[in-house]
Amino acid sequence: MIRPFTSAEFLFLVMAVRWTLLLSAIAFVGGALGGIGVALARTSPWPWLRALAIGYIQLFQGTPLLMQLFLVFFGATMVGASIDPLAAAAVGLTLNAAAFLGEIWRGCIQAIPKGQWEASTALGLHYFTRMREIILPQAAKIAVAPTVGFLVLLVKSTSLASIIGFVELTRAGQIVNNATFQPFLVFGIVAGLYFVLCWPLSLYAKRLEKRFGTVSR
Repeated sequence: MIRPFTSAEFLFLVMAVRWTLLLSAIAFVGGALGGIGVALARTSPWPWLRALAIGYIQLFQGTPLLMQLFLVFFGATMVGASIDPLAAAAVGLTLNAAAFLGEIWRGCIQAIPKGQWEASTALGLHYFTRMREIILPQAAKIAVAPTVGFLVLLVKSTSLASIIGFVELTRAGQIVNNATFQPFLVFGIVAGLYFVLCWPLSLYAKRLEKRFGTVSR
């Protein structure tokens, strides 16, 4: 039975935003923790560690995120493990985010002037001390803008979690559309809600890029 689109359906869509935000937050925090490890491995003095990091990045950047979500969700059941859609989406997005953030932050680390590296080496600082005390604080300022920009992409990428049954904003839109058969209205509202989430972040990223770009010059 087709029912009309009412305020109840609109509220259902709005409430689904919280699950999009929750999944984005989990994936971003997990991806950040993994990303800093990947970035440090990519810039480490040990060739085997750099090779492992490169392989990880190429694997997750070279395959579709949707396929990664499928592999996590359906792969868990094949080995006898039970995993709910939220956990599967969180794991898949976290692994993917770690690869992209690791490469973003690797570029920021390597953007630090060579003189800073040479000076810290001349002081006899160990690799980890050099990174913690000298390199990473400077790289962090460069990394803020592209990191916020990636967060925008991550928020939009959570829509793929609808394919494995997690009811975030896009999946909520599908449910409402199946009941009301008003796709233009329903998905127009869904797109508007994504815009409300992402547009302020995009503006903030541009502002930070301009600010730190001015400071660096």
